[in-house]
Amino acid sequence: MNGVLAPIVGVVKDFHVNSLRDPIDAIVLTTIKNAYSTANIQLQPTKIKEAIEAIKNIWNKTYPDYVFDFHFVDQSIADYYKQENQLSNLYKIFSGIAIFISCLGLYGLISFMAIKRNKEIGIRKVLGASVLNILLLLSRELTVLILLSFIIACPIAWYFMNQWLHQYTFRIDLGIGFFVMTFLSSILLAWLTVGYSAISAAMTSPVKSLKTE
Repeated sequence: MNGVLAPIVGVVKDFHVNSLRDPIDAIVLTTIKNAYSTANIQLQPTKIKEAIEAIKNIWNKTYPDYVFDFHFVDQSIADYYKQENQLSNLYKIFSGIAIFISCLGLYGLISFMAIKRNKEIGIRKVLGASVLNILLLLSRELTVLILLSFIIACPIAWYFMNQWLHQYTFRIDLGIGFFVMTFLSSILLAWLTVGYSAISAAMTSPVKSLKTE
């Protein structure tokens, strides 16, 4: 270390000293006091203020020519990912807005489909179609559209997410399970959105649907 030869008395398992963006670098732990400029002290959460005041008094008595400064380790670690946390909050806000607008669009689309096929639904009910049959009829086209949109969006999302993850040395793998769960969640959310309108159209009396002609 710094040109000083010293015996190795032990080797510890690799651990992170920086952000997960960076690879684990070599580090030397030594008992040479002059090699360290900070001290790590574990404090009880209920007595932090009292402990800091006591440490400050000891510091000022021992090193009166140096300014006492401190920071919490958890805050330092959080600062490594401050940008990611800000981006995460932005993604959540804009994703929520996009999902809300999409749900409004789905609701309007299923309402339009129900009105447009009002007579067809009435005829099917007269011929014996159940509420479940009508519900599947209205949901089938919507499900196909969601499937097509997912097939188009999936490779694009995978590409950009994979590019973003590559800036980190340690990262997760985007497996197929992630996209399967996303698709199932999208289908479930779409069905919940259109469920009320579809059920209302399916339960409408066929007489009411056909008497307009």
